[in-house]
Amino acid sequence: MAWTHSQMAARAACELRDGYYVNLGIGLPTAVANFVSPDIEVWLQSENGMLGIGPYPPEEQVDPDIINAGKETVTTIPGTSIFGSHDSFAMVRGGKINLSILGALQVSEQGDLANWMIPGKMVKGMGGAMDLVAGVGRVIVLMEHVARRKDGGWEAKLVRECSLPLTGRSVVDRIITDLAVIDVTPAGFRLVEVAPSVAQEEVQAKTGATLL
Repeated sequence: MAWTHSQMAARAACELRDGYYVNLGIGLPTAVANFVSPDIEVWLQSENGMLGIGPYPPEEQVDPDIINAGKETVTTIPGTSIFGSHDSFAMVRGGKINLSILGALQVSEQGDLANWMIPGKMVKGMGGAMDLVAGVGRVIVLMEHVARRKDGGWEAKLVRECSLPLTGRSVVDRIITDLAVIDVTPAGFRLVEVAPSVAQEEVQAKTGATLL
């Protein structure tokens, strides 16, 4: 059985370490905030200008002025700081962020990342993705294993070479999907873990490159 989005976010939260400063990208990665272990101190950062993000608020506690970079309402924790986006990117570019968890459209077996546009579709711009992959210590991609097509088919998102515009070259360290956990190594993709009841053969069949 493939992991649900919540289970994927919980699995990604297992990558957090005590004392880490972590940026959560827009989309599925923001759900990681709901699964931070109470046994560790982790500071979640959002590039719109917030350090110290808590889990999503229940409906009765929603404050429309407290949002993450995806414009979702979030909560604060004791010690939360609010500041300008210029300070936020100074943290990223200054190498102060230990880990970034991002979504992706494609990842190549060399660790190249494409996560900001599909040619022919309107986009608002790359945002902070290029800074995040260049300035942090470790990059984890959190995404569904394949892209679903309108005709019911699918396309591999883990590929030999990215065909979409790149965000960064050789920047991805680990990939967590609904099917598996995969590391990027000098020899290519290495299968680390599979979701319960998911066969290695299925993971390989839905991957556009060889899995070690």
